[in-house]
Amino acid sequence: MFGQLPALATPAAHGRELLFGFALAVMAGYLLGPLPPRRLALLAGLWLVGRLGGLAGYPAWPVLLADVAFALLLAFLVVPRFLSAKKWRNRILSPLLGLLCLLAVASLVARPAFPGLLSSLLHQGVLWLLLLMAFMGGRVIAPAVNGHLMARDRATGAGVQPRLEAILTGLLGAAGLLALWPMLWPLAGALLALAGVVILVRLWRWKPWALRERPDLLGLLLGYAWLGGGALLMAGDLLAGGSLEGRLHAITVGALGTLASGIMLRQAILRAKGRPGEERWLPRLAGLFTLAAGLRLALPVAGLPALWGAAGAWSLAWLLVAWRLVHWRRRGLATAARAATPPAAN
Repeated sequence: MFGQLPALATPAAHGRELLFGFALAVMAGYLLGPLPPRRLALLAGLWLVGRLGGLAGYPAWPVLLADVAFALLLAFLVVPRFLSAKKWRNRILSPLLGLLCLLAVASLVARPAFPGLLSSLLHQGVLWLLLLMAFMGGRVIAPAVNGHLMARDRATGAGVQPRLEAILTGLLGAAGLLALWPMLWPLAGALLALAGVVILVRLWRWKPWALRERPDLLGLLLGYAWLGGGALLMAGDLLAGGSLEGRLHAITVGALGTLASGIMLRQAILRAKGRPGEERWLPRLAGLFTLAAGLRLALPVAGLPALWGAAGAWSLAWLLVAWRLVHWRRRGLATAARAATPPAAN
């Protein structure tokens, strides 16, 4: 069925679209903030041409160049924003974001010219995306949890936990570099396993058991747990000297889907002056992404039905996300219109 869609026909092809099409777009939306309409239209247009060209197999150079231009323009817009940060942990986002954009360009070149390198580039992309999500996810979760605990108990939680964040950054950065050489995979795996443990320790210190009445926050913590679990699963493959392959889906489906959808909806709800804790679809979406990741990881045992189930759960989840984003966008516009309407004179 996917034979007429080259971007979906092979694991490497659809993996590239997920990482450097979908994930890059999510990163752009979160980090760029409001943009002038023309610049936003340019970015969106380049991205759309690249995706449609990918589905068709990149039939022309202009399509290929559009995808390259999107990645380079994103790097040009995002990377300088973090170069002037005071703390080194914030400054490290600049080379990390730039590296992900360069990997997107390199994977685009490798696809027709050096197809044997594409899988390695994708594996690198997932490892650096893991670091980005561990960093940015913590920066979203910590203030959200602290804000809830302060409002309820007048006591702060563990917060960002800067020491653990620094350790995590070092471990994941070193693991990503060492994973470039197959002979160093066991060492990279050991560091990745330690990073997985640190992620789970950090999550535990946010006290998820104290957030039972906030399923929206528990959904974010579930996404963060997928980061830790995914790091441990990939570490097992590297320690055994094998390829990462299917274990990557713990990150690209479980963590990316849960965290990205939860953060998107939280932002939309807050802009609409709503309360994320009252959005009943957030925990259901986290459950759907967890189901999709679990089924995909079970593919070697469960066979083709697990693959179709994972695809169905993933697709349904994003359709629901789109529906709720439209709902909160409309509600936000209605709220703004009411606030701008002057009160009627007596």
